Amino acid sequence: MARRTEPAVAASSQWIDDDDGIRYPRGDTHAWTPGTNQTLCGVPLSRARLARFPHVPWSEALYLADTGEHGVVPCRRCTAATRHDRPRWTRTDPRP
Repeated sequence: MARRTEPAVAASSQWIDDDDGIRYPRGDTHAWTPGTNQTLCGVPLSRARLARFPHVPWSEALYLADTGEHGVVPCRRCTAATRHDRPRWTRTDPRP
């Protein structure tokens, strides 16, 4: 059975925190499942030249985007793919 983990972040740029020296994403950010070579919306990491941030969870990237001081722009399709508050589409009345 596959392990379900929270996606990490892949981004087009980075910034380094002065206090603790950790890399953080900046620019266009995408949700990425570690161990794969593409984002949740289907963008290949190597062709798009996206840097991987396996230590930054996707929820933290959304928080950084809400604060607005570091220029993080989350992908709309990746954000929709990670939403778990609504069930996915299911057919309720199939045709015979």
